[in-house]
Amino acid sequence: MDNTFQTLDWLVVGGYFAVLLGIAWWVLKQKQETTTDYFLAGRHVGWFVIGASIFASNIGSEHIVGLAGTGAKTGVSMGLYELHSWLALLLGWVFIPFYLRSRVFTMPEFLEKRYGPSARWFLSVIMLVGYVLTKVSVTVYAGAVVFQVLMGIDFWTGALVVVSLTGIYTILGGLRAVLYTETLQMVVLIAGSAIVTVLGLDAIGGWDNLVATAGSDHLNLFLPADHPEFPWPGMVFAPPIVGLWYWCTDQYIVQRALAGRDETQARRGTIWAAYLKLFPFFIFLIPGVIAFALARTGQLQLESADQAFPVMVKTLLPVGLRGLVAGGLLAALMSSLAAVFNSCSTLFTMDVYKKLRPEASGAVPLPAERAGLHRSANCRRVLFRALLEAPQHRGRHERHGRGIRDRHAPPDRGAEQRPPQRCPLLVRRRELPVLRRHAARGVCRAASRRQPLLRRTSL
Repeated sequence: MDNTFQTLDWLVVGGYFAVLLGIAWWVLKQKQETTTDYFLAGRHVGWFVIGASIFASNIGSEHIVGLAGTGAKTGVSMGLYELHSWLALLLGWVFIPFYLRSRVFTMPEFLEKRYGPSARWFLSVIMLVGYVLTKVSVTVYAGAVVFQVLMGIDFWTGALVVVSLTGIYTILGGLRAVLYTETLQMVVLIAGSAIVTVLGLDAIGGWDNLVATAGSDHLNLFLPADHPEFPWPGMVFAPPIVGLWYWCTDQYIVQRALAGRDETQARRGTIWAAYLKLFPFFIFLIPGVIAFALARTGQLQLESADQAFPVMVKTLLPVGLRGLVAGGLLAALMSSLAAVFNSCSTLFTMDVYKKLRPEASGAVPLPAERAGLHRSANCRRVLFRALLEAPQHRGRHERHGRGIRDRHAPPDRGAEQRPPQRCPLLVRRRELPVLRRHAARGVCRAASRRQPLLRRTSL
């Protein structure tokens, strides 16, 4: 079989990129007027997208290359580490209610509310440095293996193209672009990897032949306690300690749940993500064991264990399907990079830049088309809606706003308490209490004149 990429393979990969860019373009056309829109997708995301995004963010090219390589080298024992993803359920049922009700953007911001500014600074710096040194570097290295072995593309060329493309739509589209592209990438990733597992089992002659060829050691989930790499006590007790941090407090994961429409959607999203995390054992680790068995029978040539998955794709898959699976590998690489880029930008903007520039942190943007309004009921409605959309005041003012619409107008207590002569483009947070009173009186007076105001406004 010809092991190089053919025209049909390149067309499939090109079609995947075209669909991906189409989704990104559609997202870019959506208006993003506040920091909540950009960093948390307006807090209006459903459970399916949340779970798919958590899964796609977690599964990177390092998982595909690393898990398959571990399966080829030592067997399925690494599956114990993957199966600790049940901790994502703790995120939904224990932590999410606290996170959503605090209306935070980042985990360091939540720690500041609990312990103080020093905790926020410490965790922000640790996260930013850790993401750059671990997630970005490891993801790019694993992507290099895929490019060189499967597609025959030079590392720097392929990595530069994918990283640049991912960075462009992540920066321009914010979290909303990342979420919807990762949903597509989840489907492509699971479908492509499942095809490799099925065709690999067919090539080795079925499950019974795989067990006989690979041996029981490679299919033993619990290795001896004195095993030099994966002793069973360490694999059972250590992953939950690391996993509790990763699944419940890491900005990389939690930011997707923070974008949920409400607690119910966020919780369902974490359940969906935990179900999806059952797939890597079967679509990454098992193909590694299959590659080991095929190498034993002489059907596959492995120079190193890390090449197990891309070599299987290159050797076993026909033209066309090879391009689809390559698209899945690219999806894993791009989804991980997009998640890192978005999380880093959120951490840097909300926890570092706005701390160093306090005047920037106090600005709540208003729609530009309303910035020219002056002293009128319409201007007061704009101010009041801005207060409703401010993340730190949204829940409280929603309840207050529904109440004041039904009350009679309070008396006008003088011109000194009226709103300023102009409707500013930016409202400083220290002015929010005053503007809230002005906006409330404006809404009440206009309501007394039977003018429709916020009844049709989605709060």
